Amino acid sequence: MPGNRNVLYLIIGVLIVAISVLGYNLYQAKKEPEGLQINVGPDGLKIKTK
Repeated sequence: MPGNRNVLYLIIGVLIVAISVLGYNLYQAKKEPEGLQINVGPDGLKIKTK
């Protein structure tokens, strides 16, 4: 029986780590990049620094 608890704790730990890594990757993907932004549209060329 104690072996089953260790496996359960291991699975829970792996799930927590996996969710944390996925959350961090999603945060990095949604974060607006820093630097220079160049937009070309019907109003002409716009350059913004961030």
